[in-house]
Amino acid sequence: MQGGVTGYTARMIFSKIARSILHSKGWNVVGDYPTHLNKLVLVAAPHTSNWDFPLGVLVRAAINEDIKFVGKDTLFKPPLGWLLTAMGGVGVDRSKSNNFVDAVVDEFSRRDKFAILFAAEGSRSKVENFKTGFYYIASKSRVPILPTVLNYKTREFSFREPFYPTEDAAGDIAAIEAMFAGVQGRRPELGFRCD
Repeated sequence: MQGGVTGYTARMIFSKIARSILHSKGWNVVGDYPTHLNKLVLVAAPHTSNWDFPLGVLVRAAINEDIKFVGKDTLFKPPLGWLLTAMGGVGVDRSKSNNFVDAVVDEFSRRDKFAILFAAEGSRSKVENFKTGFYYIASKSRVPILPTVLNYKTREFSFREPFYPTEDAAGDIAAIEAMFAGVQGRRPELGFRCD
């Protein structure tokens, strides 16, 4: 019992520290994380800088939620692989043609509570369209998508309303992309559909 209280207290302390750091850097968390939903696919954009990762880690600590993230499997090798795993990371081998979508869908079916975040663009490079894996994972798992916006211009990290996939994949993906229109990343020239 005491271990549980200690763990809870530590999480609350980390949450306070993270909120303080975000505030000191001028960042605000906007919108409510839907704590009533046990399973979620979070899709974050724009992803234009390595600084997006520590920002996301701070927000995750500030809201005190166990949100997993994906990254290239090469990042999960020594010397820092253990740290990324401990922080909630899941390595993905993008060099093989294995079916990552089905593997993550299986994770959703095995767990009572599971939230995982994907960078919508799939990389920090400039892209014209979002990668669609996050959508098909949510659709096959029958879980909502939580659009998560990193706006460096306004210094807001915002949670939008959960989006429930329909039978119209193309229309759904276009609607999700539209939620990120006009959002500025740390490197605006690499932003989604940024001219």
